[in-house]
Amino acid sequence: MPNQLNIPYPQNLPDVLQMTKQAFEDEAKMAMAVKLFELKRLSSGMAASLAGCSRTEFLLALHRFNVPMIDLEEEELLADTQNA
Repeated sequence: MPNQLNIPYPQNLPDVLQMTKQAFEDEAKMAMAVKLFELKRLSSGMAASLAGCSRTEFLLALHRFNVPMIDLEEEELLADTQNA
């Protein structure tokens, strides 16, 4: 059985955000996974697992959080293109 994190939140928060309870909790999991990915603390695969979706679904959802799929410095990008 996987570990579980319980985060208390106001009972009316999903209503305030015009979301169902399940949609709010799914969005919160995704937001945490996206932030850990953005901080380079998790790979996209691990972040997808945390969010409860496939890696492809996770990567395609990043735009909703204004997070790029690939975040390379100019030097890294040039090295990658030269090695391609």
